[in-house]
Amino acid sequence: MTARIIDGKAVARKLRAEYAERIADLKSTHGIQPGIAVILVGDNPASQVYVRNKILACKDTGIHSELHKLPADTPEETLLAEIDALNANPAVHGILVQLPLPPHIEVAKVLEHIAPDKDVDGFHLYNVGGLITGNTVFPPCTPYGVQKLLEHEQVEISGRNVVVVGASNIVGKPMALMLMQKDATVAICHKMTRDLAQFTSLADILVVAAGVPGLIRADMVREGVVVIDVGINRLPDGRIVGDVDFEGVSQKASLISPVPGGVGPMTITMLLHNTIVSAERGLAAQGRAKQG
Repeated sequence: MTARIIDGKAVARKLRAEYAERIADLKSTHGIQPGIAVILVGDNPASQVYVRNKILACKDTGIHSELHKLPADTPEETLLAEIDALNANPAVHGILVQLPLPPHIEVAKVLEHIAPDKDVDGFHLYNVGGLITGNTVFPPCTPYGVQKLLEHEQVEISGRNVVVVGASNIVGKPMALMLMQKDATVAICHKMTRDLAQFTSLADILVVAAGVPGLIRADMVREGVVVIDVGINRLPDGRIVGDVDFEGVSQKASLISPVPGGVGPMTITMLLHNTIVSAERGLAAQGRAKQG
């Protein structure tokens, strides 16, 4: 068996075209343009690239974006005050603080300072807690992108054995909760898991987000498995690879996402989606207020 490759770029393009229509309708019918504010603290080169890509994606779909650049030595109180101002700005529907932050700033405090109804990254405790009940407003963008890829490929989730390798708060844990809401049987593996292969070999769907290049080999998976590789690793020779041995595993899997070109484009696309939803929620709240 040779796997069919999941083209994340193509799926992202399709979704962004749909989102552009929703944005155009909000602007023409209601005079509302979804807007997102991105806060970048410091000069981390990778962060600058990520932020640039997010702003370009916003421009392409019609979302207003504004970049708030702060020096690396910005006091935590100044950053929180910046967030307060954006929380109060009705033209800003989403607030994103690019991670990582300088070591003198407490990440949890910053993320929890963002208003939950503008937390388009899905990192606020309100949205993370909502994953337990299935009532989160904004799912975290990367696992949400994985879910959308599975939906697009019409992968049956209910009743399937799903193994998530990696237990981060950004990907692994929320991914497991989201798939449990779809009635999957989910196991979460991490760096302390003994004999990883005994779990991965049982997976009908395998989501890998461990940050270890080539961690998953062909002998660790079953025939016909659906593999989503979230890992992004730069090798010494400059190549970008995932956490899965693509060449080997693709000979046994039925579906597999590549790196790059798989989950990556979907992460930013889900950020756009969450920003649009925030604007639509704001419009609905205005309508209820007028009726009241």
